[in-house]
Amino acid sequence: MSRFFSEKYIDLEPYVPGELPKNKREIKLNTNENPYPPLQEVTDAVAEESRKLNLYSDPDSLELRRALADNLEVPEDHLIVTNGSDEILNFAFMAFCDDHIPAVFPDVTYGFYPVFAQINQLPYREIPLKDDLTIDINKFFQVAGTLFIANPNAPTGIALKKSEIEQILQNNTYNVVVVDEAYVDFGAESCLPLVEAYDNLLVTRTFSKSRSLAGARLGVGIAQPELIADLNAVRNSTNPYNVNRLTAAAGIACLKHDDYNMENCRKIIETRSWSERALKDLGFEMTTSRTNFLFARHPDISGDELYKRLKDRGILIRHFKGQRICDYNRITIGTPEQMEKLVEAIKEILEEKA
Repeated sequence: MSRFFSEKYIDLEPYVPGELPKNKREIKLNTNENPYPPLQEVTDAVAEESRKLNLYSDPDSLELRRALADNLEVPEDHLIVTNGSDEILNFAFMAFCDDHIPAVFPDVTYGFYPVFAQINQLPYREIPLKDDLTIDINKFFQVAGTLFIANPNAPTGIALKKSEIEQILQNNTYNVVVVDEAYVDFGAESCLPLVEAYDNLLVTRTFSKSRSLAGARLGVGIAQPELIADLNAVRNSTNPYNVNRLTAAAGIACLKHDDYNMENCRKIIETRSWSERALKDLGFEMTTSRTNFLFARHPDISGDELYKRLKDRGILIRHFKGQRICDYNRITIGTPEQMEKLVEAIKEILEEKA
């Protein structure tokens, strides 16, 4: 870092994205992308909109919010759209946390949460998961801070029931509860129906996972209008044109053909079940995933070694170095062909160690 870098960021530990393949032959199972591309109608809409790149995008994203309102069956004034769900999460840290209201989240969860707290110079508290990596909801009652819960959780893949989220809301009436539903379309229960009943609930979603638009960067927040107004105050004070024309066009076209996206989710869930059985047959232990990835460990090989040996074979998975989860690897669900190659490679690695 340069000698000009502000001292306020001297202890900042940036979020580390998953590594990119070095060649096209590698199998990329490390960033939870959807293995199925968007429809031609989506790319055609983007190409058509590219002719208007000389013009600013709509700062209110009216057409996109209308499409989302129809899809999610919520009023338009309950919606804010952002540059990926990371932006809406950052807005929530900015809007609902301060020196007196800390951010509160599990000790094993989405790695960006502590980074958002640090970059905004906010106090935060981590609540330990149970030994089985599940959330003890009782520890999330009366937390005296803004609560961030990824549901299903990442990287564990474990989901809470809607009724459990509601208990957390009922026991945190004086602070905002943010429920990050990035992976909800892969078999978890959404708490979106609770938005009308709880004025302190913010639900966030992304188009990156279930709708094959990771490269477009599109996120959405759903809450009662007062919370949305707070978030828009932050958005309009940072970047009112935060959703560009091409991304908005992609999102609108994507929602017009949402049956395609939901069918892809069904295929991913089916492939996840096959992969889970295949890995368990090889001796793996894993959490119960309701996401598009598996969180798995093997008693005979460390998570770090498996990650490195798969990388040597051209297969990328995600390894985390945190003390509680260093034995695990997060494995994105790819196509059936990719998962078959993964299982075969792991089988070879385990045979070499025997």
